[in-house]
Amino acid sequence: MSGIGVLCKSSSSPFSLFPPSSFIPTSHSIKTFKTFTNNFNLLSSKLIFSTSSPRPRTMATEPSASNNNGVPEESSSSSSAPSASSAIDFLTLCHRLKATKRTGWIKRDIKGPESIADHMYRMGVMALITADIPGVNRDKCIKMAIVHDIAEAIVGDITPCDGVPKEEKNRREREALDQMCNLLGGGERAKEINDLWMEYENNSTPEAKVVKDLDKVEMILQALEYETEQGRDLEEFFESTAGKFQTDLGKSWASEIASRRKKKEEK
Repeated sequence: MSGIGVLCKSSSSPFSLFPPSSFIPTSHSIKTFKTFTNNFNLLSSKLIFSTSSPRPRTMATEPSASNNNGVPEESSSSSSAPSASSAIDFLTLCHRLKATKRTGWIKRDIKGPESIADHMYRMGVMALITADIPGVNRDKCIKMAIVHDIAEAIVGDITPCDGVPKEEKNRREREALDQMCNLLGGGERAKEINDLWMEYENNSTPEAKVVKDLDKVEMILQALEYETEQGRDLEEFFESTAGKFQTDLGKSWASEIASRRKKKEEK
């Protein structure tokens, strides 16, 4: 048996389980040896000796089971994180946000229009670089920016010119969001997405007001870029946001964009 230390000295090796051949037993030594071997057998029956390192204790976050394909599955010690299967299903659905172009630009025949994901990404960056505002959680704004249009992965980008009543638009998006949260497997992450989306839709917090303004700022910045790159007049997008900014941040950034647009027109 590998890894067992040998316990009796001999002339041929430092330790040996049996006495050397030159050893002449006596009644006392035989009794002593029997006592030793009995004790050794008792000890060896309780312990497992091995030269390999003991197996480390498995943490709750380590793989502990395998699926039918032999791929380890994560053991879930918390309902906060979705399973790998649910996460990939959810992310695959979110691919539609990358593939779906924004309706407003399509209807104005913009070449290579941005996608819904493009729009949300830059909003997330906007929230990231904003100055700290008293009473506003900037991290929450970043999260809200990247989920505020997430239901459009299912319903698409519905705009006012589509003729869909606001209540119906909200109902469709609310239903789509429920489907996506269920696809994610429920739990804390799905609830967080749901709560952020609802907060944004209801414009019910300081963070929601900031992100609502960033939504408009991103749109008019994109409009200015398309005007510059493609020689278009997209005045209607600027008119649709005029006077609708709720925060000093939104007003300041919108003013900067308007100033740059004016300078461009004067050239």
